[in-house]
Amino acid sequence: MTETAKGDTCGNSCCDMDGNSGNILNKKLPAGETLNGIKRTMMCAEVSEADIDNEVLIMGWVNKARNLGSMIFAVIRDRTGLLQTVFREENDPELYEKASLLRGEYVVAVRGTVRHRGEGAVNKDMPTGSIEVEASELKILSCADTPPIYIVEDLDAGELLRLKYRYLDLRRPDMQKNLLLRHRVVRSVREFYNDAGFIDVETPVLTRSTPEGARDYLVPSRIRKGAFYALPQSPQLFKQLLMVSGIDRYYQIAKCFRDEDLRVDRQPEFTQIDVEMSFVEPSDVMEINEKMIRKVFSEILGLEFTAPFIKMKYSEAMQRYGSDKPDTRFGMELADITDIAAGTAFRVFSEAAESGGSIKCININGGASFFKRKDIDSLTEYARTYKAKGLTWISFDGDGGIRSSAMKFLAETEIRAIASRAGSQQGDLILIAADKNKIVYDVLGQLRNEVAARMGMISPGTYSFLWVTEFPMFEYNDEENRWDPKHHPFTAPMDEDTGLLDSDPGKVRAKAYDIILNGNEIGGGSIRIHDRVLQEKIFTLLGMSDKETAEKFGFLLQAFRYGTPPHGGIAFGLDRIIMLMAGASSIRDVIAFPKVQNASCPMTEAPAC
Repeated sequence: MTETAKGDTCGNSCCDMDGNSGNILNKKLPAGETLNGIKRTMMCAEVSEADIDNEVLIMGWVNKARNLGSMIFAVIRDRTGLLQTVFREENDPELYEKASLLRGEYVVAVRGTVRHRGEGAVNKDMPTGSIEVEASELKILSCADTPPIYIVEDLDAGELLRLKYRYLDLRRPDMQKNLLLRHRVVRSVREFYNDAGFIDVETPVLTRSTPEGARDYLVPSRIRKGAFYALPQSPQLFKQLLMVSGIDRYYQIAKCFRDEDLRVDRQPEFTQIDVEMSFVEPSDVMEINEKMIRKVFSEILGLEFTAPFIKMKYSEAMQRYGSDKPDTRFGMELADITDIAAGTAFRVFSEAAESGGSIKCININGGASFFKRKDIDSLTEYARTYKAKGLTWISFDGDGGIRSSAMKFLAETEIRAIASRAGSQQGDLILIAADKNKIVYDVLGQLRNEVAARMGMISPGTYSFLWVTEFPMFEYNDEENRWDPKHHPFTAPMDEDTGLLDSDPGKVRAKAYDIILNGNEIGGGSIRIHDRVLQEKIFTLLGMSDKETAEKFGFLLQAFRYGTPPHGGIAFGLDRIIMLMAGASSIRDVIAFPKVQNASCPMTEAPAC
């Protein structure tokens, strides 16, 4: 349905010629009746056969109304579901005449007696389909224009239109289910941490800028001209200060703000389950927060995970899956064929090896018949989006034939050796990337996800959790010729690696851990640096001067002078968790009023001058 044009009327008798609701031309219908003391007795979907012959009073929106001549059926909707009401002319002609005014999305209150519909009239598609309410009273509380979008489940409408009229979009049953799911998850999370001895503490929203990897949103100060507050990218420093304060176990459902490019799983303002603990090692943080995840998924989705979540070091995750957030619901692990391919006549392979790169591949079972040449070309173009120069492939056809994009450069013995390393059989397809290690990992890590999606390898409703541990402490920034923190500058190094901080920072591992669900990072944390001297050393290694350190983090370092317990924590992306639990394709579907790609709100037209 397209947006109603200005000047069009909604077609309802409550509207004047300018399409404005509320100017009632029919004087028998008051404009917006009041409740006048009446009370709703039940929600629509709460009414059941147990209530037959009882009087109920329901309130909600008219989902649809049908006039059959002597009877009017009006299906009423609230957030619990639908319930049919019936107005019979023979019972009350005046009430019947009033009911004839009902249109979709009118807000009404209906009093009546619950009756069985009769065997031939049961609607098996409705939970309340065996009953209806025979109306004895009707109040039309509010009239409505024809909505610009249908109020139906699985709406096929443009997202921009949906977000412009978000208050209507949120009336739809699937959107209300998502918000109810979010509510139930938050309640379960709070119950867990409360019972585990954590204290819910709010931290400031107006604070100072502290670099954490993204641009800040700034708020000008009216009182201090030229000065700005920054909206927090996370409560990181405050929760560390709470550990200095002796809070010991803290949690918060925190709003965070980051001015960065948006994706389907990223918003400029998002919600974080923030957790911090004193006197802990990584295993302590992972153990208690794994219990939280188990509780939530058991209570909300009825899923029980008997075995402990898999723990995998960062280096292993990269070597096996090409990603630090691998989807482990399917195989297709990377195979390193550098030693085989480097000695071939294929320059793409030899040059990659000579420059210090690598040659790796994935084997696709049954891929030879599933992926035609045009499909392989599309996978090659997909690989280019991750900076691949190209993609080499070898296809083992079912009839025993071999095809390859590098056929004239590879001997059959070399192809067979690659096939053996990759675990290939007839009917399989091998995809090979040769380049710098980072590019090879990025390309194949993403390709295995893309191939799995195209081939339907993943069963809906499956959940696979994984802890990734021992991340690199730093990554080198080639553009600015300096070290950057892999996570953030407050992450503690592994005890046995502290001696490498001066000699080889690239080999230092961090006491960091991420929790992955179905190839999505849903949480990340670390043990923090609690020693002032070590923290200052890390700031220096990252290229920060003493002056810059004092300006940005002086209050934290000052606090560390007065006795700081070893501490660590984790932050979960609540929106992302809800998205995965709901089976939604975007976190915008689980946030009441989200922003679009350019960080604007189509409904309020924010930001505004």
